[in-house]
Amino acid sequence: MKAPIPPEKSRSKIWFSAMIFIAIALAGVLVVLYAWNLPPFHSTIQSTENALVRGQVTIISPQLSGYVVEVPVQDFQQVRKGDLLMRIDDRIYRQKVDQARAQLAAAKAALANSRQQRSTAEATIRQNQAALANANAQALRAAADSRRVEELAADGSLSARERDQTRAARAQSVAGGAQAQAALDIARANLQAVAVGRGSLEAAVAGAEAALQLAEIDLSNTRVTAPRDGQLGQVGVRQGAYVNAGAQVTAIVPDQLWVIANLKETQMAGVAVGQPATMTVDALNNAKLRGHVERISPATGSEFSVLTPDNATGNYVKIAQRIPVRISLDPNQPLAARLRPGMSVVASIDTAARGRQP
Repeated sequence: MKAPIPPEKSRSKIWFSAMIFIAIALAGVLVVLYAWNLPPFHSTIQSTENALVRGQVTIISPQLSGYVVEVPVQDFQQVRKGDLLMRIDDRIYRQKVDQARAQLAAAKAALANSRQQRSTAEATIRQNQAALANANAQALRAAADSRRVEELAADGSLSARERDQTRAARAQSVAGGAQAQAALDIARANLQAVAVGRGSLEAAVAGAEAALQLAEIDLSNTRVTAPRDGQLGQVGVRQGAYVNAGAQVTAIVPDQLWVIANLKETQMAGVAVGQPATMTVDALNNAKLRGHVERISPATGSEFSVLTPDNATGNYVKIAQRIPVRISLDPNQPLAARLRPGMSVVASIDTAARGRQP
């Protein structure tokens, strides 16, 4: 039969077990407080792994369809603004330019002919005005002669035959004046027609000039050039291939990059523009880069999605939304040149530093 355990040892064992339990419970509480960033582990550093490197990636697409005759660049090549990336067969577009130039020349010739017609019509008007003036003068003289002949014929000084001749001459002069007036009216109508036709001819010249400019634009678009400095992505077109207008053939990534950190809304209370930030880059063996908060999104990321959330339902689960924060990279950091759009980073913002609210 075993000897009974002394009371002192039993109490010591109970106290030891209680201390272990208290230590485990305290450790659990501390872990929870640390995980939820609660006092005494509250920190002014707001971090997130939901952060990516961004840049203004420019998609390169031709504006015309056709066969590619030249591709002088390769994948991932550095290019300067204006460098030739690809060239489309331009023979058809050169012919269209020549055709547009010929149509413009024809329209200008027709307009020049209209100017000559206007000059001719104006000269005809002046000629008919002179003829009308002469006819009016002849009519006045014939009227005077007729009055004198009528007086002489009344007292028997002239025969009836001479009186009739004078009357006929007067009627003929009146008819000549009417004829001259009609000719003048016709000349004026012709001038008006020339003026109206000139407007349509001027419009035709303007249309031909616009068509020529469009043809020249199409011809220039057969040369696809770099719109800015940067580095090419994969070049997805080869010499001899047929490309459609608007098809993506490559992309240009500029040197200017930044970081978009998607912070939870519960982390945004102390975030302000101008606060310093650090970024740990996974692809650079967790190297750290410095930056500053440049801008804060005016809305959560879900508001910019194609299908915005609708919480007006009976079943609702509160989920912390994320707000994009743009972080600019500080200069004079050699490692920043190795960043690429799409890289994952861990962004941390020091909210204790003074900034300015957007």
